[in-house]
Amino acid sequence: SDLAIDVPGHGKVVVDIGYGGAFYAFLSAEQLGLDVCSSKTRDLVSAASAVTEAVKKQFKLHHPESEDLAFLYGTILTDGKDAFSEEPTTNICVFADEQVDRSPTGSGVTARIALQYHKGLIQLDQTRTFRSSTTGSLFTGKAVKATKFGNYNAVIVEVSGEAFYTGTATFTVEEEDPLKHGFFFK
Repeated sequence: SDLAIDVPGHGKVVVDIGYGGAFYAFLSAEQLGLDVCSSKTRDLVSAASAVTEAVKKQFKLHHPESEDLAFLYGTILTDGKDAFSEEPTTNICVFADEQVDRSPTGSGVTARIALQYHKGLIQLDQTRTFRSSTTGSLFTGKAVKATKFGNYNAVIVEVSGEAFYTGTATFTVEEEDPLKHGFFFK
């Protein structure tokens, strides 16, 4: 937490890095001269991507069980409202190749709850509501149990929200297909 990073075009900012199934950098959009609720999405995406790249260059992540998971997946810009409140807190998650999540992001909400708990801003079983700045969709989350993960203090987090089917697929395998079990390239 409270890691100072120099972001080209934006200067020094302070980020928190949290893990909730993936690593994310978190900071208020205000540090970048933006408002997560009213700035243009393209501006938020550009700024978040600059933060992601800067963190990747200036900070080495470690995962207690698998170094394959020790990479920054994206940056989540927030409204800065991290202390417990009944009011929703808003964020935008920019991940992978400048993709924007339509939701507050399950792994992101998990990481954000863990950070808020770590900083003493929320207690166990205090439910927070998180809003996506792009779609307005809502998730709730709460830390339900303090624990350890490797040598790290951790919490188990519950996240909930709505999900909707967007399609289905059917795969058919014919018995005569000589490649029905797949193949490898040399």
